[in-house]
Amino acid sequence: MKVLILGAAGQIGRMVTKDLLEQTNAELVLYGRNVTQRLAQEATNRCQLVDGTFEEVDKIASLLSDVDAMYLNYATGDQIIAPLVKVLEPADLKKVIFANVPDLYQEVEGPFTEWYRKNTGIMWQSSYRKAADIIENSSLNYIILRITWLYNEEGNTKVHLTRKGEPFKEAQVTRQAVSQVITDLLTGKLAYNRESLGVGEPNTEWSKPSFY
Repeated sequence: MKVLILGAAGQIGRMVTKDLLEQTNAELVLYGRNVTQRLAQEATNRCQLVDGTFEEVDKIASLLSDVDAMYLNYATGDQIIAPLVKVLEPADLKKVIFANVPDLYQEVEGPFTEWYRKNTGIMWQSSYRKAADIIENSSLNYIILRITWLYNEEGNTKVHLTRKGEPFKEAQVTRQAVSQVITDLLTGKLAYNRESLGVGEPNTEWSKPSFY
């Protein structure tokens, strides 16, 4: 398996890289701004480093010929997603995973609702929702991850996944848990296809994250 990680120098991108290297025999293409410097320690026979931006879709397209799967480590709107999807569709990848945010479908419910919407705005009228619509209307074998508020805790990979149409109530989740979900989706341990998944930590149905 060969996996392209866009935005590989971000916190979760680095964790996914580590998890894939430790848990699989996958080869990785690590793509992002100045990754040849920022991720120089990852330059091995299993990791190819490519400097570039999300807007450079021709450069991204040139990397897809022998890639099996992709993860976009950045929640972004339709202006980036639309041209990216156009180059991804002909590549016919086995799996493409996109980070995004909750409340794209007004699915956030419970005590968390007021605080979340006050701090993020109306997501179902945002460019993030437009991006999700583009992905869902594409031919890609996609996964959209609607990730709640993030924090770090080593060893905590507890996660509760919800499908589109189900309520989303969790106030927080660890980056470590999100990374493991992405790794499991890429390896097939989690067998979801063409789905939008809410990603939260069990038993965190609170009015706000614990770290606020």
